[in-house]
Amino acid sequence: MSMEKNKTVPVEMLLKNPEIAKVTSNISTELIERRQYIPPLCDAFKKNYAILKERPEFQFDINSEAAKQLPNIINNKVCAVTGVDELDEKNKEKYLKHRKIGVVFSGGPAPGGHNVIAGLYDAAKKANPNNIIYGFLLGPDGIIENKAVEITDELVNNYRNLGGFTMIKTGRAKIDTKEKMSLSKKTCKNLGLDALVIVGGDDSNTNAAFLAESMIDDGIQVIGVPKTIDGDIQVRDISGNILCAVSFGFHTAARAFALEISNLSTDGSSDVKYWHICKVMGRVASHLALEVALQSHPNITLIGEELANYIDQRRINKALSSKTTDYTAYGMTLRHLSRVICEAIVKRASVGKNYGVLVIPEGILEFINEIQVFIIKLNTIIAEYNATHDNDFHTNFPLLEDKLEHLRRLAIRSREEPSFTVWNTRDDDLFNDMPAFFQEGLLLERDSHGNFQFSQVETDKVIMGLVKDYLNILKEKGVYKIGLSREQCRRTLESSGFNMDFLGPILFKNYDSSDEFLIVKQSIMSQKTLKQALVREDVIQEDSKVPPPIEKLYKQSSPKFSTQIHFYGYDGRGADPTQFDCNYTYNLGWTVFNLIANGATGQMAAIKNLEYEFSKWEPISIPIAPLMRLEERKGKLHLVLEKSVVDINSPAFLITKACRDKWLAAEASEDNYRRPGPIHFTGKNIEDRPITLTLNAISRESL
Repeated sequence: MSMEKNKTVPVEMLLKNPEIAKVTSNISTELIERRQYIPPLCDAFKKNYAILKERPEFQFDINSEAAKQLPNIINNKVCAVTGVDELDEKNKEKYLKHRKIGVVFSGGPAPGGHNVIAGLYDAAKKANPNNIIYGFLLGPDGIIENKAVEITDELVNNYRNLGGFTMIKTGRAKIDTKEKMSLSKKTCKNLGLDALVIVGGDDSNTNAAFLAESMIDDGIQVIGVPKTIDGDIQVRDISGNILCAVSFGFHTAARAFALEISNLSTDGSSDVKYWHICKVMGRVASHLALEVALQSHPNITLIGEELANYIDQRRINKALSSKTTDYTAYGMTLRHLSRVICEAIVKRASVGKNYGVLVIPEGILEFINEIQVFIIKLNTIIAEYNATHDNDFHTNFPLLEDKLEHLRRLAIRSREEPSFTVWNTRDDDLFNDMPAFFQEGLLLERDSHGNFQFSQVETDKVIMGLVKDYLNILKEKGVYKIGLSREQCRRTLESSGFNMDFLGPILFKNYDSSDEFLIVKQSIMSQKTLKQALVREDVIQEDSKVPPPIEKLYKQSSPKFSTQIHFYGYDGRGADPTQFDCNYTYNLGWTVFNLIANGATGQMAAIKNLEYEFSKWEPISIPIAPLMRLEERKGKLHLVLEKSVVDINSPAFLITKACRDKWLAAEASEDNYRRPGPIHFTGKNIEDRPITLTLNAISRESL
């Protein structure tokens, strides 16, 4: 029988097939749906116009240096954006006048940035269709170099509700010199800008304050927008009133990370052999780690702020009894931290769970006292070297051994010059005890702001190296063992003719208890000690081998600690925004325009009441200058926007802390992992705000 040869359809013909074109297009149904979504507007923006009303009840503790450097904007007040149906002719003309507004993204991407531009664009065009919005390309460099593109209907519609900063890109340049400030002014004047909008984090909003101060005589307004997935831009007044609960992008990033970590929890509880070590972004605050914990219930979550506040009462009592002071009792040490993790791992193993999920914020080392001291000292050494030499530290000392040799010379100098205390012999000895990769990490080149780059250091490797070392010690001592199911042991032994009730008390330390999982005795820590125990109890003779079923149970109880390392950062930054971030950022854009239309400058656009349902959201402006504090950068003190860290007295943290044992699940029951599910922005099951905000709001309403 002859077979008809398979005919090959030409690829050109296949590509013309509309169904093939549809499924291979870069335009997915999800993308179409996202672009069509129209975020709701706060009540203030449903009126024909909006005005600003000062809220004098919100006060700040003003830094004297901020008052000195920013005299024209330091007395700005918090203002509510309030919708009105009518304005008098003078104010109506001012509100509706033709404007040119520039907008720039600064720093790393955060989900929702495109909607800031969309909201600004829609509000501006509603007020006056002739208004023009310019987008500066590749971040602040676009302002300095006058590289901008006009935002059009087509451009803005292509990016509505989408993640990333792809529309105009971003960059990390800072406008921090007289020359850059002069070039920026020139660009704004050449374009005829009425206002400049800076979408960025703490450094970028700091930049916005100085630009506002510098451009006030030129009549150019500057407005900041709080952006960072780290969630560390949170604003409270002097009385603790929350004006900005969280920066945009935080919710989306946390949900993206939580989904991936939830998937690892499912994987780990399926093959029961790995501890997944998950490092999440958060350089100076652990907000993301806290939210991820609430979203996915990992077995262990480290919160840096809690470690920094740790007090070792045992050390304090010991010092008191000897009438001395032990300063190492304050703050968590690396060694103690590794012991805490080991304790949790051993507890889970004892109930048969030699697997799990551990979440670590990337900046965890900044909260470890001994490491923080090294970072401060090394920052000072590098900054002083760069300030006094024609070349920089990392160019002159390219190799680790070169850097270590320089530090040794400084240690010698400390012995010869008592006044030189930056780096002494003790520092040098402790530093040389660290693994080479960690030394290299601590000596990394600082970022453009002079900050230590925690994301470049293998934090997980440092901590887990200590954990593995201590677990090996516990294993040798017979402490770290995998608990075996009582029923499993009975089947294994009795199927081979052994009496479980006879062997049980010999092999297991808790056989006479009601425990579901049996633990091999601590004295049985090797094949040799196992045989000795059996010989001692006349189970076998000296020259006999350990019976295979008993040997099998011993091997099953002997743990192997295996890890998989993961880092969550850039993937979350680029995620498409949640409905919360879509709505938040779109209304931020509308807030920005209404601040500009009312003549504000040196202000940060914000939405008050984010911790409550959308109907309670209130657009406001927050003065930037009163939020600024002096901080060490590159060895010198600079004014910067103060970052917010996790409040360990907040309801969200206290509830997380109270759930630790439940989430550790070191008992004979199912794990307590939570499945947050993928990010949606429409549908019945939308999560309308971060869990941390929800918990804090519920707690306040309960008071």
